[in-house]
Amino acid sequence: MLEHVPAWLGALMRNIRAGHAKLAIVDPDLRIENATIDLMSPAFAFDARLPERFTADGEGVSPPLVWGPLPPGTASLALLVEDPDAPAINPLVHALVWGLPADAGRLAEGAIRPDGDGEADGRDVGRSSFVEGWLPPDPPPGHGQHDYVFQLFALSRRPDLDATPGRSELLKAMAGHVLAAGLLVGTYSRGEAAQIGTERVTGAATA
Repeated sequence: MLEHVPAWLGALMRNIRAGHAKLAIVDPDLRIENATIDLMSPAFAFDARLPERFTADGEGVSPPLVWGPLPPGTASLALLVEDPDAPAINPLVHALVWGLPADAGRLAEGAIRPDGDGEADGRDVGRSSFVEGWLPPDPPPGHGQHDYVFQLFALSRRPDLDATPGRSELLKAMAGHVLAAGLLVGTYSRGEAAQIGTERVTGAATA
């Protein structure tokens, strides 16, 4: 979708960004203390470029995720993926998953997909900013690097939500029930040099 934005227009909007201060994980209503979850992906390192297959320039599937031990009393997990660099008032939501079993330990590649009323194990996928399921990263050419922030929350209860809740409904249901949180950042950009390992490459779309 945004790959068709002209690079000159993306450059003009370069300083228009929602801002990291609006990420869910810093929402004061969630009252997150110092307890953390080790959230990782076998597909990319923290603060490294997302492989193209997980973006709108590739297959557009969700990346695999794994996480470490959870605090005692964890009843379920919720995952929210946001782009705080989107040229918008609020971060763009790329994925919303809730009701993950406390013993899940991982999400497989491609697992964040439309699921109607949910999965047999209790997990459910809510709305991203545009669709149910994974919204592949799709930054405007020329807009610079975007952070895609994966936020995992350990909850003391399973939220009571409709089948496809949005961000505000999820945050309201989580308030006061977050035991710990984990953070993983992947990056992506179009039309400019980017570091992948020891190589510098240019993003897929340049116009």
